[in-house]
Amino acid sequence: MRELLFKLIGALILAASLFGGWQLMRYQAFVQGTLEVGPEGAVVAVRPGMSLRSVAGSLEREGLISDAQLFIWMARLKGAAQNIRAGEYRVESGMGPPALLDRMVSGQVVQHALTVVEGWTFRQMLDAMHKSPHLDHTLAGLGDSEIMARLGRAHEHPEGRFFPDTYHFPRGMTDLEFLKRAYRSMSERLEAEWANRKEGLPLKGPYEALILASIVEKETGVPEERPEIAGVFVRRLLKGMRLQTDPTVIYGLGEAFDGNLRRRDLRAENPYNTYRIKGLPPTPIAMPGGDAIHAVLHPKDGKALYFVARGDGSHQFSATLTEHNAAVVRYQLKGRARPFSSYPGE
Repeated sequence: MRELLFKLIGALILAASLFGGWQLMRYQAFVQGTLEVGPEGAVVAVRPGMSLRSVAGSLEREGLISDAQLFIWMARLKGAAQNIRAGEYRVESGMGPPALLDRMVSGQVVQHALTVVEGWTFRQMLDAMHKSPHLDHTLAGLGDSEIMARLGRAHEHPEGRFFPDTYHFPRGMTDLEFLKRAYRSMSERLEAEWANRKEGLPLKGPYEALILASIVEKETGVPEERPEIAGVFVRRLLKGMRLQTDPTVIYGLGEAFDGNLRRRDLRAENPYNTYRIKGLPPTPIAMPGGDAIHAVLHPKDGKALYFVARGDGSHQFSATLTEHNAAVVRYQLKGRARPFSSYPGE
């Protein structure tokens, strides 16, 4: 009886050893192998509150791993069972289970992109954010003043306050947090540029620089002309001349603008009508990029006080009204001289 018991125990030990060895071989093959994903890769999501078992089960159901239990063992052996972070993770062709686990522990989540274009208005920015499926939308239905209050800037006008750039963010970032990043970027850029501005500018502070930069942004078709256009506006301000720039009038018209700027629009009383008012309009008219801000604070020297579009995106600059009128005839009136007034406000 004792001999039979010893044989049974030996058999059990041998079976356990064989089973353990087989499991060890399976585990080693698992951690040394690659995830089952095509050449295009895949994206897996770890939702907030998911347990290690839930994550492993999800990976198995999606066909990325062959055995959820082996992933669980790997995580526990690495001491990472409680350290997996929520988010989206990219699985690339040739990646192994340990590399995916490391991403999940380090929080290397997929970054989505949204580009805020130079010259956009605040409304255009909000529209682009609303269309993004990757942001968590919390500001729907709120007016501009309510949104600025949420940002802690209740008494600020939103136009021009956000820096145009391509922003990368994880899925689930709120639209409010997105705006905070863009606001912070603009504030930092404007502060740095203002600190290194050219002497003698007719600007009382960074906000006036932002206003003028937004006008330069909207007037510029050729990027290289920004400093020269800024120089024209700076010289006009120094001389007490009206800026007389169409983009401010268009902004003031708002939804009433139908694509055709008429003479009556240039004569209308409007705080943004720089054909009627002296100095700058009350707020920016768009989001200027970094180059426009730099141009306004480092304008090109010269004598030009006027410019007219050539029709190819560039401008003809003139130092006198006579030269400017001749340029208008050439580029705007196709060489056909007839009575006209370049500046109906004067």
